[in-house]
Amino acid sequence: MLRILFLGDVVGEPGRKAVSARLPKIRKEREIDFIIVNGENSAGGRGITPKISIGLLRAGAAVITSGDHIWDQQEIIEYIYTEPRLLRPLNYPLGTPGMGSVLLDTDKGKVGVINVQGRTFIQPPLENPFLAAEREAKRMRKEDGVKVIFVDMHAETTSEKIAVWTDWFRQ
Repeated sequence: MLRILFLGDVVGEPGRKAVSARLPKIRKEREIDFIIVNGENSAGGRGITPKISIGLLRAGAAVITSGDHIWDQQEIIEYIYTEPRLLRPLNYPLGTPGMGSVLLDTDKGKVGVINVQGRTFIQPPLENPFLAAEREAKRMRKEDGVKVIFVDMHAETTSEKIAVWTDWFRQ
């Protein structure tokens, strides 16, 4: 069995301190194999910086996902090219800095992580997240040893989040 922990929206310094202080203990106590953290609000509620990204990875995150605030801190633009475990939403236009998914090896098999962003009440409007996630999941499934594909659907409305979840479980 592969145990995954997902932490949604780490916000500001209090959130970062809680992750740094508690994550190693939680990982050990709960025998967590893989940790995904949404860090898009970790810089005072507005984006993420390279230093914060490094801190979350050192604390135990295998992957950091984001959303519409990923670009709020200017210095992230250059950094995101160098860190494939910091994801921006997959459904941004071609040529956008960074990656929207990653496939990582673990002792228990490969784990795919896909980050997509909804379109309701969020600017700028992006490509359809359902189609983008479906295409990427099909690509990932072709890889040997893929145990799980995790989708972080960053959205303002629960209906979009539920729709992506419902769509995936029908497959």
